[in-house]
Amino acid sequence: MFNRLEVSALPPGPRWAAQLQFRIDGEELVSQAVGEGGRGPFAEEALPDDGHGPLWATGEGRRVVLGEPECTGGCCGYLSVFVQRHGGIVEWSDWQVPMGKSRPPALYFDADQYDAELTRAVTDRWRQVHTE
Repeated sequence: MFNRLEVSALPPGPRWAAQLQFRIDGEELVSQAVGEGGRGPFAEEALPDDGHGPLWATGEGRRVVLGEPECTGGCCGYLSVFVQRHGGIVEWSDWQVPMGKSRPPALYFDADQYDAELTRAVTDRWRQVHTE
């Protein structure tokens, strides 16, 4: 059985630009992994206009920063994961978490659903975030 990814954007605030929020099987990932007050990656960096952001899974794989605690990742560490495509499966594994936090389990997504969700997020939601 595959995990299900949902990506949404939070509006910009006084300290941060618009940032992404990840739900895995309906549960918010970043706040669970880094604590309340933590933040996800900036939308424009993680899902840029050209569609070539770090979240896109390839056979080569790469480490992707998904969040940081309120005190910043430079203080306590970042939430990051190794993202890699294995044919029709996208795997998130080898988690690195802020100091004192528990590692999430490895996650496995249907590659078609994963790609469709990232495409939807790039073309729809985060562009609708108002910067006023």
